[in-house]
Amino acid sequence: MRSSTTIRLIEPADADAIAAHRKRDVEAFRPWEPDQPADYFTPEGQAERIGRALEGHKAGTVWPGVVLADGMLIGQITVGGILPQPHLRRGSVGYWIATTAQGHGHAGRALGLALKLMTDELGLHRAEASTNLENVPSQRVLRRNGFTPYGVAHSSIFLDGSWRDGLLWERILGG
Repeated sequence: MRSSTTIRLIEPADADAIAAHRKRDVEAFRPWEPDQPADYFTPEGQAERIGRALEGHKAGTVWPGVVLADGMLIGQITVGGILPQPHLRRGSVGYWIATTAQGHGHAGRALGLALKLMTDELGLHRAEASTNLENVPSQRVLRRNGFTPYGVAHSSIFLDGSWRDGLLWERILGG
């Protein structure tokens, strides 16, 4: 039986679950994400990060969400860099799913829900994303949700000891 996937705005109470996932999955995410300070993997560090994200949400520059499977927190999805001005109505989407929940379609369904939120609630016209060139699973998620690649950002992120290129993605949302 397929579990349901939902997204919602992040809450301060999510810090413990996020810290547990991030601590457990640090090695699995190493190829895709920059190094983080030790407190990033603690409930206290996550609580601080959540507080900053919710401040950005109040300012209208970010929609920080969590991904749930049958009500259990399994990841995050964030729309950042929101530009709501009439001629720049866009946002950049990023996500991660805990290794214990990967391979069940949650990332794709969460991204689809985020795209609907970007259109219906945030009033955005364009969605952007980027992936490491080698992150084929994430690229499949983006393609299944109507994104197309449009360029390469050379030496755009420092990962695992070296500068890496990123593949840039876009999707026009309508409106």
